[in-house]
Amino acid sequence: MRRDLGGRIERSPSPADRKRDPADLRTTAIFVLCIAMSLFHLYTAGIGLLQTPVQRAIHLGFVLVLTFLLHPLKGGWGRLDGILILCALAGTGYIALFFEPIALRGGKALPHEIVLGCLTMLTVLEAGRRALGRTLPLMGLAFLLYCRYGRYAPSIFMHRGYSLERIVQHMYLTTEGIFGVALGVSSTFIFMFILFGAFLSHSGGARLFNNLALSLAGKRPGGPAKMAIVASGLLGTINGSSIANVATTGAFTIPLMKEVGYTPEEAGAIEACASTGGQLMPPIMGAGAFVMSEFLSVPYIRILSAATVPALLYYAGLLTNVHLGARRAGMRGIGGEAPNVGAVLRADGHLLLPLLLIVAMLMSSYTPLKSAFWAIVLMVGISSLRRHTRMGPGLLARTLADGARSAVGTGIACAVVGFVVGGSSLTALGLTLSDNILDLAGGALPFALILSMGACLLLGMGLPTTANYIVTSTVVAPALVKLGVMPLAAHLFVFYFGIMADISPPICLASFTAAGIAKADATKTGIKALFLALSSFLLPYLFVYRPEILLEAGSPWDSLVAASGALVGVAALAVAVQGWWGRPLGVAMRIAAFILGLACFAPSPTLRIAAALAAAGLGCAVRSEKTSSAWERIRDPK
Repeated sequence: MRRDLGGRIERSPSPADRKRDPADLRTTAIFVLCIAMSLFHLYTAGIGLLQTPVQRAIHLGFVLVLTFLLHPLKGGWGRLDGILILCALAGTGYIALFFEPIALRGGKALPHEIVLGCLTMLTVLEAGRRALGRTLPLMGLAFLLYCRYGRYAPSIFMHRGYSLERIVQHMYLTTEGIFGVALGVSSTFIFMFILFGAFLSHSGGARLFNNLALSLAGKRPGGPAKMAIVASGLLGTINGSSIANVATTGAFTIPLMKEVGYTPEEAGAIEACASTGGQLMPPIMGAGAFVMSEFLSVPYIRILSAATVPALLYYAGLLTNVHLGARRAGMRGIGGEAPNVGAVLRADGHLLLPLLLIVAMLMSSYTPLKSAFWAIVLMVGISSLRRHTRMGPGLLARTLADGARSAVGTGIACAVVGFVVGGSSLTALGLTLSDNILDLAGGALPFALILSMGACLLLGMGLPTTANYIVTSTVVAPALVKLGVMPLAAHLFVFYFGIMADISPPICLASFTAAGIAKADATKTGIKALFLALSSFLLPYLFVYRPEILLEAGSPWDSLVAASGALVGVAALAVAVQGWWGRPLGVAMRIAAFILGLACFAPSPTLRIAAALAAAGLGCAVRSEKTSSAWERIRDPK
């Protein structure tokens, strides 16, 4: 009971009244379903996976229901959302319950299955629209229409067209479409690593990474920018989403960068590049590593070893750009006390042990699924050693819920991208596009690589990382493999350029997100990010011409030589972009650095070595000239 200002007695809402509030019911349902989803995946990861169609169908059922609960239509949750949830449960439940009869029939569709399949496909597209925006669902719809009306397509893409029954059978009743490899990876590896990231974050991992970055780089020139790079790289090991990385670290680092003198556009560009690199950083690589392992049928640890050196070179180029730019502008680090590395590790260093366990288990040939499961178990146990990292029952429940909530977007993206993969396999579009790329390139590998780069930048615009890789690897990678490129090198090539779309105008989502936080012009931020990551647009060409950089060919010495030459090229391009190498550089010197930097990535081994030596020599000469000038000023102050 309570009394208002007019003296009237009003009855406080009873618990029963509050329970009748639809918004409260929806919030409770989301929380309970998220916990149930996480417990289901923990159970199957620890005890054993269910049969493939059942595992994928239950996973998709959770994802679809949560999508419609989390993203209701404008005006609040209504009847249409309830109908869509029923359709989702019917479509996924049917596959989970009747997968054996479907398999015994060879996937032949019955009349009621056509209806269920159509409803499920529409439900997946609508869920994708709500959770991801229009780009990916429209792409999925375009592939469905292409399957149906291929006879009306341009001659180079024409096919006979397929009936509705055949399309539904392929997309719904087989593991080629919605319930394909992409959803399979989402229902196993991806979910478990996202859940591990939630446990690491809630136990204090985000604080650990930020404090480590602050202690390592905060006091140096351009400290906040370097801190953003280090923090985003560390967070990328558990996250891998460029937009999520920007939102997580950018809210802290972008204001600090502006405080020490960076313009809003510069601060946003640095954060966008740093966060995009998180998708290239092992062990998760924006979940692309798991899909790549499945597509190529190679051990997951091999993907990680191949991606490590390129990821380090990416961040080396970014750090060099930031350092030279800070020196040129005379910037300083963060004022005040920075945390001591030793103190940070003493307080929270135990949280790194689960990450080390993952690496150790992967190197011991355990599956990523088991590695993530035992890392979560260790995280729960080891976090209890310190009071400030201990996870009580309430925090454990919130962590389980947040992990599932974070995985919903990836899950629906993998389901929608099943239309792309299924459409490509049904119509042989991948082979058609590969042949067209080969024809346009005239069989010349350099031209084919340039065309593939453009296609990946175009296809990757606006897509989440996992969907991005699946689309580019399905459509573009086969052409490179046909030209003799190693499959792993070809897939990493398209993966990198698909990711670079996040910082490539016009649709550069990471740059746009960072610009929003920095209150900067989005287009200018995207252009600045493009120049900061210039060397990253050349690095993938080395995957093809120098696979030693992927640790896939040659001796350790060959890999060291390849990495060293690439490092010189990365530094030379940073010098050209920033116009500083111990002193301001003129136009001629910057052009020379740019040309030598480009040559370090040339196809010819002789040219690469000569360019690397020339760039190193030029750098030493400039530094020597600066040192001599400083010595002369000391000797003769006049």
